[in-house]
Amino acid sequence: MWLLSSRETGNAWTAITSAADPAAMFAELRRTEFSRLDAGNHVYLDYTGSGLYAESLVRSYAEFLTTTVLGNPHSENPSSLAATEFIERSRADVLSFFDADPAEYAVCFAANASAALRLVGEAYPFEKGSRFLLSPDNHNSVHGIREYAQRQDATVEYLEIDAELRLNQSGLSQVPSVSGAPPSLFAFASQSNFSGVKTSLDLIPQAQALGYDVVLDAAAYVPTNKLSLRGIHPDFVCVSFYKMFGFPTGVGALIVRHEALQKLRRPWFAGGTVEFASVQNRVHRLVSTVEAFEDGTPNFLSIAAIQAGLALLSDIGMDRIHAHVHDLMATMLDGMLGLRHPNGAPRLRVYGPHTMEDRGAAVAFNVLDAEGDVVYHDDVVHQAGLAHISLRGGCFCNPGAAEAAFEFEADRTMQCLQTLPPGEFSPARLSHCLGDLAVGAVRASLGMASNAADVDRLLEFLASDLKAQVPAGAVFTASGP
Repeated sequence: MWLLSSRETGNAWTAITSAADPAAMFAELRRTEFSRLDAGNHVYLDYTGSGLYAESLVRSYAEFLTTTVLGNPHSENPSSLAATEFIERSRADVLSFFDADPAEYAVCFAANASAALRLVGEAYPFEKGSRFLLSPDNHNSVHGIREYAQRQDATVEYLEIDAELRLNQSGLSQVPSVSGAPPSLFAFASQSNFSGVKTSLDLIPQAQALGYDVVLDAAAYVPTNKLSLRGIHPDFVCVSFYKMFGFPTGVGALIVRHEALQKLRRPWFAGGTVEFASVQNRVHRLVSTVEAFEDGTPNFLSIAAIQAGLALLSDIGMDRIHAHVHDLMATMLDGMLGLRHPNGAPRLRVYGPHTMEDRGAAVAFNVLDAEGDVVYHDDVVHQAGLAHISLRGGCFCNPGAAEAAFEFEADRTMQCLQTLPPGEFSPARLSHCLGDLAVGAVRASLGMASNAADVDRLLEFLASDLKAQVPAGAVFTASGP
């Protein structure tokens, strides 16, 4: 089998990851596995958007494809059985990587974390009297679950976040118990994809003690943090593998407790999800395993690549990855906060915590001119691109954190959103309607291939006079601390 034989003969990274000095190890990883960055003079700072793949993973996977015959797994022929074996071994590796007991958890493969969350939303047994409780600081894929909840007359309630974009320190102390009530759901992200804020995983047992099933969006967390499902037991966890190790795209997973899986009620069926289906009698029976939620043919060629990606992270060590990006993020954050114009005015407005306490390797900010006006985020991203620096701009599919960061007033925002015709929405038009408030930010995020030179290049870029480079009329005034 591909992974076994490659590890027996020695993966390209084995000698590197066995190095005693972490700094030397990450430098050698950068030189050998991510050489395309320095060859192209490129600074990649969008790891929350997508991780970068190690070059040896792609080379070994290409060799695997040219020497292996895999077919649609829904059959008993040799190529189908080989594909099925890779899928099941990948499930086992995912459970092992997240320290999840197979007796408690199963792995359902999906297109990405968003697709995994949709599976929960559409099948969760919301009813009148159910509650869907969630943090405002969530990806749209989590917010979207509220549409399923409201359709079943469930109550949707948002908790509060503070000026640092953290969930209220009181946690769930003011939330009433739903024990004995209809099924209710609590959802939060272990790390914000907007600000990098980390939320305590202690909320999971707190919510469960109140009677909630818990959805943990771990997509932004697990690329640089170790997650063990032995000490905490969320009912549903979603991840995207391309965010963890760059390749393959198009595969994520819902890691689900068997007990929680039995609560879900699928609204339809498809190929591979049923024991039988009858047209004459208009009946069907779903399979009793997690395959009931994997519609049609699974992405078996890409699923086969997950094993090697997880092996790479394990060989490097999640603790070492975490320490590496934490140190780089501390340097970057301190540098950002220290940038000043000649008149002493700050060059940046950083959203979220200004320290490394409970924050990950991502930061959202806006560039300010000497008068304190915000340079439009898209122009900053564009100018960064000209300097071969990849950043991300917008609200990052996280409207709750954005509305809090930019201090939107709900009534005025609603009025503006209703006045913008369908198909004609743009951040610039919304900004103008809101009195020239900032409606987007710039995000820089780090990963295992990042190094100190990347941080230096970004800080040097941000210290330049960006306002002078952007088109006239692209500068908006922003409120906020």
